[in-house]
Amino acid sequence: MTRNIRRATLAAVCLILIGGSTHLAAENKTTHEKADIVDTAISAGSFTTLVEAVKAAGLVETLKGEGPFTVFAPTDEAFAKLPAGTIDGLLKDKKKLTQILTYHVVPGKVMAKDVAAISSAKTVNGAQLKIDSSSGVKINDASVVKADVETSNGVIHVIDTVLIPSM
Repeated sequence: MTRNIRRATLAAVCLILIGGSTHLAAENKTTHEKADIVDTAISAGSFTTLVEAVKAAGLVETLKGEGPFTVFAPTDEAFAKLPAGTIDGLLKDKKKLTQILTYHVVPGKVMAKDVAAISSAKTVNGAQLKIDSSSGVKINDASVVKADVETSNGVIHVIDTVLIPSM
């Protein structure tokens, strides 16, 4: 029993050291299969606003689909930076919400190592994202704070700002 406690403690310390403050669990603990984008975001616990928005826009089934997708996922803290009332307004305007959410998704699986070779990417909503990897990685004005969270149907890159397309 002491051996199991030590292993559990060591595992917890490793998770804290590796995961930092934004923890994403992309694997199903019972089968060791990777979870899809939506389930990974839900299990992380730091994307509740994003998940709520994805549900309100009716995009859950799409993001649980085959993909692959690259999602630039804003954290709850990123959504909190928006002016007061913005989120409530968006949740009531499905068309505008869908435009914003699909601006965070690029078709295909773009890993961090691929970013150095590109300066822009076309999103699912048809608009272009500006990519700058000269000092860290920036997507428009958002910084990537955690990259390459692989899922069963793509990859998530965690960002610190909500991306707003020009509409």
